[in-house]
Parts: sequence; C-alpha cells; structure tokens
Amino acid sequence: MPALTAADGLVDYLNASPSPFHACATTAARLTTAGFVQLHESDTWPTEPGRYLVVRGGSLVAWSTEHTAGAATAYRVVGAHTDSPNLRIKPRPDLARAGWQLLGVEVYGGPLVSSWLDRDLGLSGRVAVRDGSGVRAELFRDDDPVLRVSRLAIHLDRSVREGEQLNAQQHLAPHWGLGETPGDFQAYLAHQVGVDTADVLGWDAMTHDLQPARVFERERDLVVGARMDNLATCHAGTSALVTALEQPTDALVPVFAMFDHEEVGSVSERGAASVFLPVVLERITASLGGDRQDHLRALAGSVVASGDMAHGTHPHYADRHEPQHQIAVNGGPVLKINANLRYATDSMGAAAFRLACEQAGVPVQEFVTRSDLPCGSTVGPVTSAGTGVSTVDFGAATISMHSVRELVGAEDQQMYADALAAFLSPA
Repeated sequence: MPALTAADGLVDYLNASPSPFHACATTAARLTTAGFVQLHESDTWPTEPGRYLVVRGGSLVAWSTEHTAGAATAYRVVGAHTDSPNLRIKPRPDLARAGWQLLGVEVYGGPLVSSWLDRDLGLSGRVAVRDGSGVRAELFRDDDPVLRVSRLAIHLDRSVREGEQLNAQQHLAPHWGLGETPGDFQAYLAHQVGVDTADVLGWDAMTHDLQPARVFERERDLVVGARMDNLATCHAGTSALVTALEQPTDALVPVFAMFDHEEVGSVSERGAASVFLPVVLERITASLGGDRQDHLRALAGSVVASGDMAHGTHPHYADRHEPQHQIAVNGGPVLKINANLRYATDSMGAAAFRLACEQAGVPVQEFVTRSDLPCGSTVGPVTSAGTGVSTVDFGAATISMHSVRELVGAEDQQMYADALAAFLSPA
C-alpha cells in the first residue's frame, strides 16, 4: 500500500537524522541519488540547467532548473525546519556531584521536559575541529546509551503526584558515569571524530532518544518516533521535490528549503529569518541569465508553502481545540490559519494550497487555535516577510507535539507528500 511505503520511509528518515545536521545530510544523500548536485556557497554556480542543492550547517535549499528556459517566471517553494526541542550540551559541561559525573545542558526550544526523563539518551551533532590553520566541521553520532536524566523516587517526593516541578539548572543535567572527578567531554568528542583533544575547538552537541521510530504494528495506521516536528515535513518535502520533477511545470522553479533554529525564533545565519533563502533564489535567477528586474518579477509570481506539524485533536483533551476545526489523524493535510499572523496563510495562499490538494486528490483540513489560547508559529511569517512572497502555512496532524516521542498517521504521510509534489508542480 503506498501509504505504508511513505510511512516506512518516514521511519527510516527519522532514525537516520538525530540532529539538524544529520537531517540535512540525509536529505542531501537522497537528493544526490536522484541526480542533484551539491554546490558550495563560496563557488561560482553553474549556468547549465540542472538539479542542485546547497547546505549551510543545519539548513538546506534544493531546486531544479532543468525544465526552465531563460529566467524563471516564478518559484514554488516548500519550507520546513530541521530542529526539534531537546537538551543541548553547554560549552563547559563537565561537573561531578554526589559521586556522579554529570553534563551541563541547556533546554533548547520548548520540549515537554518530563518526557525526557528516565530514557536512554545518545549524543549527536557537529564538532568544529582544527584543520591546519583553519577549521572544518565533523558530524558525530553516538547511539550507545551514554546519558540519562533520572527522576527522584516517589518515596522522596510525594508531591510528584500533583506534578513534577523541574528546575532546568538543578534537575536536568544528565549523568553519564560515576566518580568524584568530572569527565572530559572534549576528549569524548575528540574520540568520536578521531582527532586530538586539543583540536576540538567547539561543538553543537545535543541529546537524542535512542528508542527508534516505528510503524504501529496492530493496524499499521500510526507512526511513533522522535522529531516528527518537523522532520516529517522534511521527509515529505524531499520526496515531493523528486516526484514533482517527473511532471514539471515549464518556466517554474521548484524549491525545497529546510531551516534550522525555528524552535528558537529562526534568527540566525541559517534560520528562516536570515537571507539564506532570498540569496539562493537571487543566485538561481542569475544562473539562468536573469538580472535584478527578472528576479523581482519572479518573486511577484511566486508562492511559498511553509510546512510544520499541526495539532491533531487529542481524545482526552478535545475541548482544547476549536470546536469547528477538529483535526483528524489520517484525515489529510492541514491548512493552518491565524488572524494575528502567527501563521502566514491568507486567502490567496490558501487557494494555491487547496488547488494543490485537489490536483493530488487528497482531502484538506483547517486548523485554527481556540480564541482563548495562544498560538504557536512557524517559518511561514518570517519567510513571507523576508521574501515578500505570498505564503501559506500547512502541516500534518500529530499528537504529543514537543514530546520526546510524537505520533502521526501512517496514511497522512503519502497524502502529505502528494500534496507538496502538486504544489511544487501545479497543473
């Protein structure tokens, strides 16, 4: 069944991508297999039509000009984000307390912190290492259970029945050994990437849950795993870009962008609020022989679809959802709308996405946050503001968003990818 194939593909993608850097590497590898060529920002880009991608840390942009003659008349952009809430290792993390070796961590984003407790945790990310007189980046991944944040026994705190009160400084430092002397995290990283300890100059290191993603076995209608928000969109977008090229729309450039740092506001050199995407789009126009005027004309006819996960209606908390906008898992893609522009969707953007779903033959749902609850946001508003392009926010239904393990529908994954493929290559 196609839906199960897409769900199994999502499982593989999640398990291969414990950090934003690994997510970009996973997507780059899949796109390279599909004929994409990885470019470097410091190089002169080719003028020959083709399939290309560029990676900046935990962000990636991929596109195809192979069916575009001359300057593009418009772009179709699907956006997603690679980062997820987790615990990240501090620059000077080594400490010891009560006979335990601990690591200092910062909470990244807004995780459901209690879901990280009493779990086997691995480490992954990027290490900056000395390379002659310069610096190079090395990815690392340790899937051994090297860290754990342990709960206090209920016998020592009966008030836990009323809810755990966790202090991020005092209660979340994971232990990774026994001893009165702190460990040496820098030496650990040096071993991971095969260099001398003194050659480790910095790191972007983070924890990940070691329980693998998987399809539920009873009816195979659900998928559970870490980082669904928002690697499920990264997976769907990667598949959609390749599929869209099988039936391309002439003179239109399909683009897929994955941004880091959405969970903390997108303001970085590679976040959606940066110039990364606008600069890449301008360079694409230049590679096609267009000038600034051509680029601005192309932007005027472009549309961005910002993909992030949507809150499925929880059976225990259905009252937390807008009564007229209940969201079903395996009910199809979800338009996300907010009058105060926490989502960028307007009527024109929504129309473009509805037409894509109609073309793909998939149903559309609509999500609106209850008027008496705050609304989250996405890469949509900052992408819209940074490019001046009409933007629509959408997602796929999920339960337990920002938990260490989230839940999505297996059937939704194929519908999600089909809708994005149609958006990238409208009929």
